[in-house]
Amino acid sequence: MTRYADIPKPIRSGLVVVNPDTGTPQRIIILQFNPDTLERSLAPQTAGGQNAEGGGTGGGDRNEALRLKGPAEETWKFTAEIDATDQLEVAAPDGIHPQLAVLEMLVQPTTAQLREAARQTQKGTIEITPIEMPLTLFTWGSKRVMPVRLTELSINESAFDVNLNPIRASLSIGLKVLSVSDLPAGHRGADLYMAHLAQKERLAAAARGGSLGALGLGGRDTMTLGRG
Repeated sequence: MTRYADIPKPIRSGLVVVNPDTGTPQRIIILQFNPDTLERSLAPQTAGGQNAEGGGTGGGDRNEALRLKGPAEETWKFTAEIDATDQLEVAAPDGIHPQLAVLEMLVQPTTAQLREAARQTQKGTIEITPIEMPLTLFTWGSKRVMPVRLTELSINESAFDVNLNPIRASLSIGLKVLSVSDLPAGHRGADLYMAHLAQKERLAAAARGGSLGALGLGGRDTMTLGRG
């Protein structure tokens, strides 16, 4: 008979905020519940003219039809749930305000950064460098660890305590995977993206290949296509 202690605990997905200089995790955000579904999109960065992507006639360089300018632009979307009533053993005097604030600060500069930008403006600095946020990683198991930027954070609060603290919320989260096309050479995030891409290559190499016969192309595993 299987005991509860014998059942492995599921791995949680989450976000890790990393110091890009040292690689030290500054904050680990574990999603309370793993999302039920993931929506992923990969848009290839094709070379050539505008018609190269749409497959139209004319306008594109025929020599560039099969060329790529860089890694595909990859985006993720999912819905995360936060529910304080599922963790009654954990004191929550502020409801889920802290959990929401942690996620919101991934798309907000800090007050210290804003004050420093204001100070530079008052000093007459001609060009203010945009505020750089910490490096954020999205993790979905050990085979999917990638640098990302939050592109969407929509919060639907659906329950509150007597002090109007939110205690239940659904979050729509959109992420853009940051590739070597987005990050400068030598950036830790660029190295992490290369490791993410190398993991895809290993998984692709482990997939079983098909046969041309299964496609109705002569029943041979190898054949010359096109010419001859």
